[in-house]
Amino acid sequence: MSVTNLLVPTYIQMLKGLAGWLDKAKKQLPEAEAEALLSVRLAPDMYPLSSQVSFVCFQAQEAVYRLKQEPVPEALMQLAADGRNAGDKPGSLKDAENKIADALTFLSELDAKALDSAAEREMSIELPTGMIFDLTGEQYARDWALAQFYFHLNTAYAILRNQKIELGKADYVPHMFAYLRPGTMPQG
Repeated sequence: MSVTNLLVPTYIQMLKGLAGWLDKAKKQLPEAEAEALLSVRLAPDMYPLSSQVSFVCFQAQEAVYRLKQEPVPEALMQLAADGRNAGDKPGSLKDAENKIADALTFLSELDAKALDSAAEREMSIELPTGMIFDLTGEQYARDWALAQFYFHLNTAYAILRNQKIELGKADYVPHMFAYLRPGTMPQG
């Protein structure tokens, strides 16, 4: 499987899922309560839901720039900063929806092989702590980019479930219904 085919469809499917979860929250709660979800955390030392949305959108786009060996645009770095500061400024559900829509647009405009030449390319990830990881583009996609993306995505899901938003497995993987064998959907 190519790096592009591993990352881009995964990001698109799961970002659409995240948009669906937020939509369900808006439908299940009065407006003020739905907006208040953006400030909810799973634990005091974790980022709130609004941060998780920002980080999911950032991770999906940052990986593209890293793999293409292009500088991450300042606007995208601002998205990460928004996530780090969301405890003080959570924004609105409309802001969260716009971040998701922007990420989906960016990803959907990529060429079908946009990231494939990066598979064997050596790259490094330097963390603010001073740790540096050396890996190939394929290792980066599989072991870092997807892991970071899913960490924040799963945390967003967990926050919403913790706040009694009615979500289930079908909400987490709605893209799987495209593969459902006709006549095998349980009735009732």
